[in-house]
Amino acid sequence: MRRTSFKAITVATAAATLLAGSITAATASAAAGADKPEVSSYAPGMVAAMERDLGLTTSQAVARLKTDEALSDKQHAIAKALDTGYAGAWVDGTELFVAVTDKAGAAEVRAAGATAVAVDKSLSQLDRLATKAFRAAPDAKVAGAYVDVASNAVVLEVAKGAKAAVAAAVKQAGIPAGSVSLVEVTEMPRTFINVIGGNAYYIGGSRCSVGFSATGGFVSAGHCGDVGNTTTSPSGTFRTSSFPGNDYSYVNTGTDDTPVGSVNNYSGGTVGVAGSTAAAVGATVCRSGSTTGWHCGTIQALNASVTYAEGTVSGLIRTNVCAEPGDSGGSLLAGSQAQGMTSGGSGNCSSGGTTYFQPVNEALSAAGVSLVTGGGGTPTGCTGYESTFSGTAASGSAYAKPSASGFSAASGTFRGCLDGPSGVDFDLYLQKLSGSTWTDVAQGITSAPDETVTYSGTSGTYRWVIDAYSGSGSYTGGYDTP
Repeated sequence: MRRTSFKAITVATAAATLLAGSITAATASAAAGADKPEVSSYAPGMVAAMERDLGLTTSQAVARLKTDEALSDKQHAIAKALDTGYAGAWVDGTELFVAVTDKAGAAEVRAAGATAVAVDKSLSQLDRLATKAFRAAPDAKVAGAYVDVASNAVVLEVAKGAKAAVAAAVKQAGIPAGSVSLVEVTEMPRTFINVIGGNAYYIGGSRCSVGFSATGGFVSAGHCGDVGNTTTSPSGTFRTSSFPGNDYSYVNTGTDDTPVGSVNNYSGGTVGVAGSTAAAVGATVCRSGSTTGWHCGTIQALNASVTYAEGTVSGLIRTNVCAEPGDSGGSLLAGSQAQGMTSGGSGNCSSGGTTYFQPVNEALSAAGVSLVTGGGGTPTGCTGYESTFSGTAASGSAYAKPSASGFSAASGTFRGCLDGPSGVDFDLYLQKLSGSTWTDVAQGITSAPDETVTYSGTSGTYRWVIDAYSGSGSYTGGYDTP
């Protein structure tokens, strides 16, 4: 069922109007400054790695980062509006493709400025089919499973010579012929651990990589340690760990350690972490790990499954970024947005490979902690803003702040922050009054409880809206007005 609220226009339509302009501006800016592209918003190591791994010029790398960020925001808005009719999305250059299962959904996608692709199965149907096929196949024969959203199909990666056995098992499970593609791989995936390297933490005689700083510690891969295991450099204790099935962990560190919201780019600097908005299939991502440093590639699939010798893991991000043992647990970023922690895969950083990542938000939710952002310290909520607000939200309801009538503001930059309880999906919108109609002009619509919004606008009447998309609870927030 598609979401509706008291807001004057749909989120998808508002996002399309705003983001189409930002994409055009980003591309034009990069083209105009091809000789001296703007790289100040990105860590030098990130742009250099994209040039090396993706064969891009500096101008192309900067333009791609800006475009991917805008398209990712648009994809999230469209997916929320379509709900059950959504069948996945992917990026091709500067174009966003969205698969839909009905004509009404296709019209919404086109209205939002994306290309609609009519398909038979929704993403939820494909995910269920992938899980069923993955469970039906012999573990020792299947390397992984994922949904290819562009072809609206399920792909099973199987060991060399195992196609016949897997096909028979899938058929025995009652899965229709032609619903699943079988692809042979030359190497079975493995977890990345136990290699001497750079920035790391240690568990006995083993080594892994820190994923992202969180309240009181950091998140990493589950296969790096069990609950109760201790770490050194930094010192800590595994408080949560799930592997196989999932591949996440949370390590609570000592009071002498200060979690910092940044990632090592292995070029003498760091990349600041601004949030954890999930990127779309096809988006550019970069990985940091203690064995091979910083490498980039693209997202190939979401909610993928994989088979390791230790067991199966589902719900992963599948990429063509390379990694090697010891990189396990390391950070995956899309621009400044945290995506996940290195789980495992196949290949290496000499010949290339496939790497899977555990989504970061699931790990944070399981541990009941928050991501540390902005380059330092443990999170303290929405502090340092000129004005604050608070309240209690019921699932499915929306609330205007500071009031339904809004506030007057001059031209300039608006900043907003929302801090919700763990386990919910709260969204934050900035609306502007046009005549008698409130219009969304900016939004934070990740699947996390916390959101931040920055918007440059003209003078007028504005208001903030908190939307309890899923879950209920108390929230606090703040905002700055030009």
